[in-house]
Amino acid sequence: MEQRVLGRTGRPVSVVGLGTWQLGADWGDVREQDALAVLDASVEAGVTLFDTADVYGDGRSEQLIGRHLKERPDSGVFVATKFGRRVEQRPEHYNLANFRAWADRSRTNLGVERLDLVQLHCPPTPVYSTDEVFDALDTLVAEERIAAYGVSVETCDEALTAIARPNVASVQIILNAFRLKPLERVLPAAAEAGVGILARVPLASGLLSGRYTRDTVFAADDHRTYNRHGESFDQGETFSGVDFATGVEAAAEFSALAPEGATPAQTALRWIIQQPAVTTVIPGARNPEQARANAAAAALPPLSEATLDAVRDLYDRRIRAQVHARW
Repeated sequence: MEQRVLGRTGRPVSVVGLGTWQLGADWGDVREQDALAVLDASVEAGVTLFDTADVYGDGRSEQLIGRHLKERPDSGVFVATKFGRRVEQRPEHYNLANFRAWADRSRTNLGVERLDLVQLHCPPTPVYSTDEVFDALDTLVAEERIAAYGVSVETCDEALTAIARPNVASVQIILNAFRLKPLERVLPAAAEAGVGILARVPLASGLLSGRYTRDTVFAADDHRTYNRHGESFDQGETFSGVDFATGVEAAAEFSALAPEGATPAQTALRWIIQQPAVTTVIPGARNPEQARANAAAAALPPLSEATLDAVRDLYDRRIRAQVHARW
């Protein structure tokens, strides 16, 4: 699989990674055996980046990855984890003492001496402008608890503030065919600064797979049921903030744009891979078949200009007004 350097980490990673939120929680139950099979299938398909967080299943996702790393020590997987969401979201909680404790917990979960990349996990907006926060992260690097750090953001303004920080290696942001705003300023700024971009929620929580209808029902413990309007965390994390009924209709139109030999989901991933400055797209997977299909998107021919124009037109007609109003 094609490799791209992840910003200031200097590390090459696969253009399709694996997001492991599904393996921890909030997407319904995933058995341990199935989760490990997803990790194995991803690596066998050429994936070299796993994205996780200390709150996914309260550490379960990290622990499963740690078990995988132990069983496959030569896999060469780069693990990007996140911390900061295990406490009440107040800026004063983002301090060196907590960072050390959180990093050490993740190191234990993953079974590693030093974390490849730690990302602040969508913290309160003032955190991005607080010098002491980034001084503390620099300290973790000096102490060799972590090799590099980045941020996971909810807004473009947060991303731009982080990109201006000299030691921020990467920015993780929601980017997909229903979420085009980062293309305007964030991706150009990241490219100029040499900051990596991890594109999350690439399928708009599954909408862009084209498999859902207005009558689709998700499990009670699935965030696509309990967070549709931002009841538990930022609404953008669920269906990219798009109203479900609107999203289903737009997704049906998007599905028709898939070229021969590609599924709608693969087309959505290929679209992201083609965006300038994107390092890696991190779709999730609940089973090995999904993991392999996601990875196969990297081998698809580039989408035509006509298809790219059609995606933009679909966004402008169906999505822009609703999503921009919420932003």
